[in-house]
Amino acid sequence: QVQLVESGGGLVQAGGSLRLSCAASGRILSIGSMGWYRQAPGKKRELVAAISSADSTNYADSVKGRFTISKDNAKNTVYLQMNSLKLEDTAVYYCSVDLVASGIGGFPTSLTSWGQGTQVTVFS
Repeated sequence: QVQLVESGGGLVQAGGSLRLSCAASGRILSIGSMGWYRQAPGKKRELVAAISSADSTNYADSVKGRFTISKDNAKNTVYLQMNSLKLEDTAVYYCSVDLVASGIGGFPTSLTSWGQGTQVTVFS
């Protein structure tokens, strides 16, 4: 079983910063890409940023230059540093991790695991 635990969301004034963290734990054999998605009320979930196992990154156009994704392989943790936050960044943020876990009988199982979501609210 694999768990993703997110932290770092909250209330912040426009122009401020927040740092989200997402730690993966469990019977993990290897981790591939890690990413952050967000979903605002009435909107579809969208990719915010992703980082590959080779540390290549990509960002949604709306957050380029403001958000930075990073990871700590030793801690199985992915971060999202969010600066210059705008009202439109308000959403529930979810982390997503592609990984291989030890499944039933110890057989490797590839899966995408999701965090529980953390609310980010930006106010003026």
